[in-house]
Amino acid sequence: MEGEVIAIFGGTFDPPHVGHLIVASDVCDLLGLERILFVPAAQPPHKPGEVDTAPELRMRMVELATADDDRLTVSDIEMVRGGPSFTIDTVRDLRGDGYETVYVIVGADSLAEISTWKEHRALFDEARIVAVSRPGFDFRSVEFPDFGTVEYLEVTPIGVSSTMIRERVAAGRSIKYLVSEVIEHFIQEEGLYVESG
Repeated sequence: MEGEVIAIFGGTFDPPHVGHLIVASDVCDLLGLERILFVPAAQPPHKPGEVDTAPELRMRMVELATADDDRLTVSDIEMVRGGPSFTIDTVRDLRGDGYETVYVIVGADSLAEISTWKEHRALFDEARIVAVSRPGFDFRSVEFPDFGTVEYLEVTPIGVSSTMIRERVAAGRSIKYLVSEVIEHFIQEEGLYVESG
C-alpha cells in the first residue's frame, strides 16, 4: 500500500445507480487508476435528516453494485468512524494508512459548494480534487475560490439520480436499467423507498 494512489468516491448512494458506476469507470480510464474506493457516508453532513435508508443497507447496496468490477472497491471507513462524514477526515485516515496520493471525486454541483466543507482549504493541500461533469450543469462556470487546483473530467453524461430512482419506486414505476439488476432486486426485497415521496 505504501506509495499507492487511491481515488475516493463518497456519497450517500441511496441507492447506487448506473451513473455512479459509469463515473467511476470513466475516472479510472481517464486518470489511469487501478482502483476507485466507494465510501458510503454514515451521516452526510450536508443532508441532515434527509437520508432515511439505514447505513448498513446503503453499504450493502454499494457492495452489490460494485461486486463484478475489480477496479471498484468499497470502504466502511466512514461507517466505522461514525458521526458526520467529513471528506477531510477520510483523506487523513487513508494517508495515515500509507496512501501517498488521494484523489477525491466530486460532482460539478458539489464543487460549487466545496467552500462549505469542513477544512476545505486543508483538503486541497492533502488531496487532489477531481470534478466530474454532470448533465445540465456547466462545471467550468462555477465561481471557484482561488485556494486550490481542480482537475476537470468530462465523463459519460448519464441523467440519472438517486432521487429520481427513489421517486420512481415510490410511484410504482420501473427502475430497470437505471440500476443494476442486483440492486433492483435488493430494493424490491427490502421494500425500500415505497413510502418515500
